[in-house]
Amino acid sequence: MNVSEIQPPKTRDYRDFFTFFLTALLGASINFVSQILYRGYFGVSFANSVLLGYLTATVLTFVPTKKYAFAANKTGNTGRELIKFLGIALVALVVQVYVSKFTLEWVANPLFPDLPPWAREKGSHVVGMGMSFLANYFGHKLLTFRSTGVYDKIRSRNR
Repeated sequence: MNVSEIQPPKTRDYRDFFTFFLTALLGASINFVSQILYRGYFGVSFANSVLLGYLTATVLTFVPTKKYAFAANKTGNTGRELIKFLGIALVALVVQVYVSKFTLEWVANPLFPDLPPWAREKGSHVVGMGMSFLANYFGHKLLTFRSTGVYDKIRSRNR
């Protein structure tokens, strides 16, 4: 491969990633705080509180993600984007819950038994959130807020 053939990432890619990071930070904050509330005040199990925290954040961050992270506020495809958003969010949810649970059971508890349980849980939750961030970013960038043509193909067959 010739060095002149290698293209640096476009400025728009950096901007998209940065603005997605900011909306994800909002979502992560909502997720983090609501997980603590579900766990501490409502006595929900760790895995279920991670699930509920994630769902709370997902509902509250669709509009900021659409409008700011991917500048898709005027696409006219909000219904389709919402369905794709929820599909990607479901995949990322599974990633977050299982990575959090795996990290707690296989890393935090055995390697850091002297830490208080809440610290092991929060550390594991943050690791799960990080993996979920990556699943969400690439899923939304490659599918949710991009026209894939699948909808148009399905629609043309029904005519």
